[in-house]
Amino acid sequence: MNEKTLTSLGYPQIQKNVAACALSYLGKRYARDMKPMVDASLIQMRLEETAEAAALIRNGASVPIPSLDGMETIMDLLGTGYLFTERDFSHLAQFLRSCAQLMKYMEGKSEVAPTVSRYASSMIWMESLLSEIERCIHSGRIQDQASKELIRIRKKMIVNEERMKRKLDSLISKHRSIMQENVISQRGGRTVLPIKKEFRKHVKGSVLDESGSGQTVYIEPAELVGLQMELASLQAEESREEMKILGDLTSLAESYNREIALNTETVGILDFLFAKAKYAATMDGRTVRVNANGRVRLHHARHPFMGASMVPLNFAIGQTYSSLIITGPNTGGKTVALKTLGLLTLMMQSGLLVPVDEDGEMAVYHEIAVDIGDGQSLEQALSTFSAHIRNMIGILEQADSSTLVLIDEMASGTDPGEGVGLSIAMLEELHSRGATVIATTHFGEIKHFAAATPGFENARMEFDTVSLQPLYRLRIGEAGDSYAYSIALKLGMPQRIIERSKLISDQGVSQINSTVEQKQWNEARNKTKPVSPSVQTETKKQSADRPETLEPTSPAKAFRKGDRVYAAYLNQSGIVCDVEDSRGNIGVMLRGRKVKIHKKRLTLHISADELYPGDYDLDIVLETKENRKKRKLMSRKHVEGLKIELPPEE
Repeated sequence: MNEKTLTSLGYPQIQKNVAACALSYLGKRYARDMKPMVDASLIQMRLEETAEAAALIRNGASVPIPSLDGMETIMDLLGTGYLFTERDFSHLAQFLRSCAQLMKYMEGKSEVAPTVSRYASSMIWMESLLSEIERCIHSGRIQDQASKELIRIRKKMIVNEERMKRKLDSLISKHRSIMQENVISQRGGRTVLPIKKEFRKHVKGSVLDESGSGQTVYIEPAELVGLQMELASLQAEESREEMKILGDLTSLAESYNREIALNTETVGILDFLFAKAKYAATMDGRTVRVNANGRVRLHHARHPFMGASMVPLNFAIGQTYSSLIITGPNTGGKTVALKTLGLLTLMMQSGLLVPVDEDGEMAVYHEIAVDIGDGQSLEQALSTFSAHIRNMIGILEQADSSTLVLIDEMASGTDPGEGVGLSIAMLEELHSRGATVIATTHFGEIKHFAAATPGFENARMEFDTVSLQPLYRLRIGEAGDSYAYSIALKLGMPQRIIERSKLISDQGVSQINSTVEQKQWNEARNKTKPVSPSVQTETKKQSADRPETLEPTSPAKAFRKGDRVYAAYLNQSGIVCDVEDSRGNIGVMLRGRKVKIHKKRLTLHISADELYPGDYDLDIVLETKENRKKRKLMSRKHVEGLKIELPPEE
């Protein structure tokens, strides 16, 4: 999947949401690096294990996932020769204890969550390493019993500190009157007495510091010099012995390098798994059946970012049709429907549960190609149409039977006639390659194409014609309208403009222009002055000689029921079954399906008189095959003598 597709459908936000549910640095990393998979069996396995984890959470289980605090540094430095500190070993000990707790917990869940439990069963219990760390380090400090030498050194340090304490008590008692305050201070790690500056010569020793005001000097008494030097020597010995102990523990930990890495990796996977389960709980996600055959069947599907505020979608594709054309008014939910299917597919292929009802089925695609939004760029000076064409070229480069194609607003951004032609040609090409295509449009020609072409199906976003509000429900099998006139009228557009718009739409711009020209010519003629009868005769003669373009255009020959007509943009011919309505649309039977096509897009192929000589009842001839078989009105042999194409017998 390319990054543009993932971004267009909102997949990065899904990664962030899952990462927010993880506890460990590794679980968060797995969530941020999550990508859709293409192996159907692997995806099904990931969905099932996520469902197991979600079931544990729903049942109130509190899974003891280790937080992996401090383990990122340990895993980065383990085996590099780095000497770990007491803090590092405290983190490692806590990790080992948490692993033991997790293993014990998951062992008790092996029956209700067998797949998830197998992860914990693969972990290794490192009891000897934990015991040695706990023997040597406690509360972030090396214990005396870590080694015999450390015990000896610290005993001598205790004796030295006791001697120093007694000596200090004696000195304080002796010099109390000349001390600035009865507090023992430290300067450079040495114990000093705060003596008033004017009495500094009364104390034998070295001045190590003085106060900012200069009124106090800090003197190390000569009686303490020997004891402090001995203490410094013991502290150096202690430090060397502690480094030796930490080195031994580091070597021991490195000997468990593989086991620590395995446990850390497993904890990260489990944390990621339960993060997916927690995220599923926030949107009531469920598992679905997975296939690689392009079949999708979802009930009450919701976009994960919209939640309960979204009207659920019922969606199906891949059985009798693989291309779906969605129509409906602006802001009616067409784009949301596209993005919902696209994002749920990405989530499913990532092993995430999706917000749909039970018994859903989804297809696995190797590529998801989208053209959503106009993609205009001021820097690149691309027009809306150019952006669409670039996107479509990119889609054609990768489209095959394992591709899901999502196209928003086909034929937009250019001349409607040319845009419709390009769109239909694109749909034919994508369909011939076996791609699954879902597209939205406002153009009736594309709806008619979908209605008349095998493998295509229409759908519409429902609209309340009374309140003029979108209902956001997807209804498959029906073509919708844009409701532009109704919406414009409700928003305050004058009625006369609406009526004029309908007239232009029904009659066509060229016919309207011809009528306007004739009206203007007549008005100009009527303004001329009265002339003599002889001049009027000459004027009439000149009028008769005027170019034909100035005469009122004669209405096009009306199509009759039974005429065989040809629709060039569909490259199909059919039989007129319904006469022209008020908007100029004619019902045509194409390949057994009735569609409405404007008369301007039809040309007469064979008239009804030629097709049906004699006095045959056209209504009977044009009945569907099912009704003909039921009513037995005429034999197939008799009808086949006519020049009409009939579907083959079953």
